[in-house]
Amino acid sequence: MAATEAIAFIGIGNMGWPMAERLLRLGHLLVVSDASQERAARFAQEHGCRSATAGDALPLADVIVTMLPTSAVVEEVLCRRSPALRPGALVIEMSSGVPASTRAIAEQLTARGVRLIDAPVSGGVKRAMTGELAIMCGGAPEDVDRATPLLRLLGSSIVRTGAVGSAHAMKALNNLVSAVGFVAGIEALLIGRKFGLDPALMVDVLNASSGMNNSTQKKFKQFVLSSTFDSGFGLDLMAKDISIALDLAQGTKTAAPLSAACRELWSAAAAVLGPGRDHTEMARLSEMLAGVSLAAKGGTA
Repeated sequence: MAATEAIAFIGIGNMGWPMAERLLRLGHLLVVSDASQERAARFAQEHGCRSATAGDALPLADVIVTMLPTSAVVEEVLCRRSPALRPGALVIEMSSGVPASTRAIAEQLTARGVRLIDAPVSGGVKRAMTGELAIMCGGAPEDVDRATPLLRLLGSSIVRTGAVGSAHAMKALNNLVSAVGFVAGIEALLIGRKFGLDPALMVDVLNASSGMNNSTQKKFKQFVLSSTFDSGFGLDLMAKDISIALDLAQGTKTAAPLSAACRELWSAAAAVLGPGRDHTEMARLSEMLAGVSLAAKGGTA
């Protein structure tokens, strides 16, 4: 993918901002768009690029990167509000989407001479800033080939998962595993806390033992024990991804009782804590249920 190709980057949120920033810094031409025109304008002013509405940006783009909250929003932007996409354009759908919806969007775009791959990411804001995201890619081999030079600027791991929609399926399943591991770890810390063990010490032991996972390594001390709860990934988005994974289980007639219980917990946390919460605040629900806090200087909740 040549640096001279015009890129429309749609969705300048917690993840989209550092990703777009990195592409600009590495020489690509970007027009940015966001549901918040003020946010898009601020990004453009800070980085010396142009902001526009999606309707104005998309017809001018050779490549369209979408980093949006749901498949419904992606479809609204690409298929309903913006009919005049440039024939031959490539959409790189980097949101966490519903596989069936992604396939339906791809079919609509193909009929208009536009190609689509799904390329969701994992790794969080810090890895977005350094270009070390894990990227899953679903789509026709030639379309993924076209996108790969750009994706290499954003990620250190790029894995082809199969046809369109397969990467979104993999992303949902990845987040399901992450969510189960997070809750299991938090519950272990709460049990240990009530027994008399120090939570920070427990995290150190887990990270030197077989209980280690991504949450013990990169979330518990950083966002939970510190009470900062600012990882940059929303609780509502995690709950959404778990639901996508459970829908896949239902569609494939796969019994998944642990996953179903996990979805109930995350959905309950989203309902109890309310909108706009970081996903690491899931620990707050577990603390409420246990009646004890994990904060560094915490005591009984």
